[in-house]
Amino acid sequence: QVQLVESGGGLVQPGGSLRLSCAVSTSAFSRYTVAWFRRAPGKEREPVASVTPNFTIKTYTESVKDRFTIYKDNAKKTVELQMNFVTPEDTGIYYCAARDRGESRYMYWGQGTQVTVSS
Repeated sequence: QVQLVESGGGLVQPGGSLRLSCAVSTSAFSRYTVAWFRRAPGKEREPVASVTPNFTIKTYTESVKDRFTIYKDNAKKTVELQMNFVTPEDTGIYYCAARDRGESRYMYWGQGTQVTVSS
């Protein structure tokens, strides 16, 4: 069973920075593609960023490109999301998710961490 635990959410002012962390408990962490999703108030959940097992491919939704960076550390079994120049539109619950090689859907999810961007 794979478990994911997010941390690092909170209140941040517009233009500020925040770093989210996702700890993944599995012995095969290096096999997993890991992603961050978010659900803004009144909106559908959307993907934010993802990273493949061998770090070769990182993808970002258009609205966060050049502001957010995803990092994966196989030794620590963590995936972090560095959020810079945040705006109120970045407010939402951020979820970490993982899928194993060969899986087309993200099967494992964390409980989410709240990010609020407000002055």
